[in-house]
Amino acid sequence: RGAMGKTFQVYLSPESPTISGRTYACVHCRAHLAAHCDLISKSFQGSQGRAYLFDRVVNITTGPVEERVLLTGLHSVADIHCQGCGTTLGWKYEHAFESSQKYKEGKFIIELAHLIKDNGWDSDDSNSS
Repeated sequence: RGAMGKTFQVYLSPESPTISGRTYACVHCRAHLAAHCDLISKSFQGSQGRAYLFDRVVNITTGPVEERVLLTGLHSVADIHCQGCGTTLGWKYEHAFESSQKYKEGKFIIELAHLIKDNGWDSDDSNSS
């Protein structure tokens, strides 16, 4: 295969009506990672503390899939890394073995330690969920 070219990052535009300006970025390099509208839950635990569950993320690379026993049982997961700086951010749920956990399949965990709020949070942050 040929030499790898530069990978362009996705920019989550604050003007987009579906994003409403509120985005999350990598705390280390400020690459955009997710829009607030793709946040499913703030009630998750990562290896380094609290974590958020997202439906869709951008600017990440995915590691190999492996089986791990997490707090909610056995799952097939793949670590996700920031495309900008290479930091391990969390993981993607590839497969849940228990039926009550199937809703997580295809979703992403990003640990709060690696997230920073970006764009549009100052206006009415006190009213956000």
